[in-house]
Amino acid sequence: MTTSKKTIYLIRHGQTDYNLRGIVQGSGIDSILNEEGHKQAKLFHRSYHHVPFKKIYVSELQRTHQSVAPFVQDGHQLNILPDLNEINWGILEGQEPTPEGYQHFLTISKKWRNGDYHAACENGESAQSMYDRQRSALQIIQSEDLSPILICMHGRAIRSFLCLLTQTPLSQMDNFGHENLCLYILEQEPHNPEKYKIHLTNCTQHLKT
Repeated sequence: MTTSKKTIYLIRHGQTDYNLRGIVQGSGIDSILNEEGHKQAKLFHRSYHHVPFKKIYVSELQRTHQSVAPFVQDGHQLNILPDLNEINWGILEGQEPTPEGYQHFLTISKKWRNGDYHAACENGESAQSMYDRQRSALQIIQSEDLSPILICMHGRAIRSFLCLLTQTPLSQMDNFGHENLCLYILEQEPHNPEKYKIHLTNCTQHLKT
């Protein structure tokens, strides 16, 4: 249990060519940042290199590692938590966008909004499964009395993780927007260390050049 309020800087990874082309990545596609993504990583570092991060957490997918690489060059170490990985989108991963694929995605998303968290794409992962593994990751993060920390994750995973942090029902996760290399800042509630309050939402101001 922490003895002081923890502040979390939560970012999504920078742009990949899959993002640019509208192709679903998920946890099964270990893509890399494109030129724009590396630029976004440098711009985020330029704006937040002064923050004395005590620890940096990333998923095991290299696009998160590359997004915080400038901080590693400053001497920070990466702490890899596979439970922070993106959801597995099953048969949708790596496929060019099609009306059929988009409809499949919309169907699963609607089920989640209606409370069917165990729904999943064929050969994919459910929202509940992702949420449960993220709970394990959060236990590790909470066990260390360190603040502020930086976490780099993925689009759908961020939506679920924000529900976990703010104790919001998973059915509302689509309310949390995200752009490539966006930033959320959250602070632990003083009387409920299991809950966080959002102070900055989906911010991309640091990407303005």
